[in-house]
Amino acid sequence: LPPRMCCSLSHRQRVIAMSADSIAKGLAGVHVAESAICTVGKAGLGLNYRGYSIEDLAQNSTFEEVAHLMIYGEMPSSRQLAAYKAKLASLRKLPGALCDVLERLPASAHPMDIMRTGCSVMGTLEPEGPANDQRQIADRLIASFGSMLLYWHHWTQHGYRIDTAGLPSDSTAQHFLRLLHFPHFTPSSPDAASMEPTPMHVRALDVSFILYAEHDLAASTFATRVTVSTLADTYSAICTAIGTLRGPLHGGANEAAMILLAKFKDPEDADKGVRDMLKQKELVMGFGHRVYKNGDPRSPIIKEWSRKLSTGPQPPTSLATVPPPVLFAISERVEHLIKTEKKMFPNLDFYSASAYHFLGIPTGFFTPLFVVSRTTGWIAHIVEQRENNRLIRPSAIYTGPEPGPYVPIEKRDDAKKGFKVPAKL
Repeated sequence: LPPRMCCSLSHRQRVIAMSADSIAKGLAGVHVAESAICTVGKAGLGLNYRGYSIEDLAQNSTFEEVAHLMIYGEMPSSRQLAAYKAKLASLRKLPGALCDVLERLPASAHPMDIMRTGCSVMGTLEPEGPANDQRQIADRLIASFGSMLLYWHHWTQHGYRIDTAGLPSDSTAQHFLRLLHFPHFTPSSPDAASMEPTPMHVRALDVSFILYAEHDLAASTFATRVTVSTLADTYSAICTAIGTLRGPLHGGANEAAMILLAKFKDPEDADKGVRDMLKQKELVMGFGHRVYKNGDPRSPIIKEWSRKLSTGPQPPTSLATVPPPVLFAISERVEHLIKTEKKMFPNLDFYSASAYHFLGIPTGFFTPLFVVSRTTGWIAHIVEQRENNRLIRPSAIYTGPEPGPYVPIEKRDDAKKGFKVPAKL
């Protein structure tokens, strides 16, 4: 064989030896940074944000408290929390130029594309600088991401130009549900009092935001650090994270889980369908985790909220195709089957799917809600990376051909390479 068509035996042997000792596929088990933000999977179980357990935060805190903890490094006092909530409320209204762009995006666009584009446009309208630093950008994006998504949604679906300002007293979760289900709401509306999401629904979404806020160097967070390590701006890093999160092996798993659950009419149907999937060696999304070996500690929390929502009040725009208790029973049957057959536990995404569905949230919005929440963690990592930065640049083990002579184009034989000239260009 020509010298450029294969590796020498000695080179292959070196590659095999180096691969066995040096390559960590997917960077599994590789430590690339020191971080004071989050602990994940100590002893195979456990999740803490800056020393606070996820169970305590989900039970006792609000998303705004957790956002403050992530971005500013400490839990806020009562006065700080009130000021922070007021600040977020003041940042929800979208610039007119951004609304113009959102109106030009097609209804067929994936909602994650709306989030990425909205972030990028915001970066041109309100660029990073001394008067608009990384933490200010974090607050602006957390406050306005839901506004971006729902402005585009109501315009493309109904032709409504909604008021994205909301009420000063609304939490992030309350603001989102109000804009989603009551697009005509304005504080001066005669029937404004009736345009109110239920406290149960608000708290369920609020808790889900807490659960999704941070998770160490997950793929999107690592991508964020890679971007800022080049000294890129905050908006570029968040756009990187959004693109990474979109994949079904990361944030898109909750959407995939809901698409699966929606196929079944009852638990027996689900049992048969999932068994068929397992026989075909198809992947069932929402199960397993690279870090947790004994179960995702967030899963029981969101599962309990899914159970409560399945028997609670339904949202104004219910998406149910089967009764909510039946959908929850379907979810439990799938969980039991995967545990039994594959010895795998549900992760946060699995029961988030049914919980969000019970809130009347369209499936395509599941991952964008992940963005609203995880922006807090992304920003925390941006701050930390910049405080002790070094360009992130790993290496690969080369397995291509050995060096050889350059072959002039007139001596390259297309026929031997199996190349066929296209019949029509």
